[in-house]
This record gives sequence, C-alpha cells and structure tokens, in this order.
Amino acid sequence: MTNPAEEILDVVDEDDEVVGQAPRAEVYARGLIHRCAFIQVRDAQDRIFVHRRTPSKLVYPSLYDMFVGGVVGAGESYDEAALREAEEELGVTGLPRPEPLFRFLYDSGGVVGKWWSAVYEVRCTLPVRPQVEEVAWHAFLPEAEVVERLGEWTWVPDGLAAFERLRAHRG
Repeated sequence: MTNPAEEILDVVDEDDEVVGQAPRAEVYARGLIHRCAFIQVRDAQDRIFVHRRTPSKLVYPSLYDMFVGGVVGAGESYDEAALREAEEELGVTGLPRPEPLFRFLYDSGGVVGKWWSAVYEVRCTLPVRPQVEEVAWHAFLPEAEVVERLGEWTWVPDGLAAFERLRAHRG
C-alpha cells in the first residue's frame, strides 16, 4: 500500500476547476483546495453505516463518521472516487454506483484548508468487511439513533456538515 501522504491530488479553485496537482501531504500542509467524496451507506433495513476512524488517520483520527469516502485522486472523477472509496472502506466488491446528491465547499477553519465535498448515497446489501487501516469500529444504526448520538459522540466536522446539509436536502 502506498503512503497516503504521497498520493497525488488535483488542486482546485473556489469554482472547483483544476489548477494544478500536488502530493496529499503538501495539499494539507499548504491548505490547498482539493476534492473529496462523502458516501452515506444504508443497508437493506435503511440503517446508516457509522464508524470510528482509526488513530492513524492523517485527518480527524479516532473520530466518528456517518459517511465513508475520502480524497479524489488526480485525474479521478467524483463518481469514480465515490465507488472506489465506498468499496475500499466497506471491504466489498460489486457495490451499486453511488448516487450523487450535491456538492459544497467545506472550510475546515484552518485545520487543513478547504475541500469540495461531493455527497452521495448508496444501498449496500453485501456483508461488509471494513478496511482495518481506516475503520476501528462500525455498525449500521437507525437514522434516529445517529441523530441522537450527534451530541454524544465526537464526529468528524466535515462529515457532520455534510450530514446536516443532507438532512436539509431531503427536507
């Protein structure tokens, strides 16, 4: 497995237009705008896949998330990244193509800059075997329980922002 810090990412502007490329470590260190895919995964009972990130994650280690996903690689589309990231993190193959819902520019408030966040949803009826490098704990939880846990668990801020926008998007 390659070092995630060395992965090459597209650098984009405030309009999500590619303006260059750089290694992930440089993108984070310089606070350059890049792209990420966020995929909400639901099972056959409509429960949401929730997990706690591993302590070794470069950004937001050991925090909870209600999305799988990650950075979009250089030259990769959001749609390609969404399917790749979902299958990798869930440990499955043959997942349906995630459905794109909307995008927004997330500002981390100086933690690691800004990133365009493409939000997707997908139904996973396959048995999951989450990637041990990414996922320390996981469960499929009813949405009501996820909402109840918002004030109890420490969530990744970008996932929380995406979740709030997704709930508003659904009305």
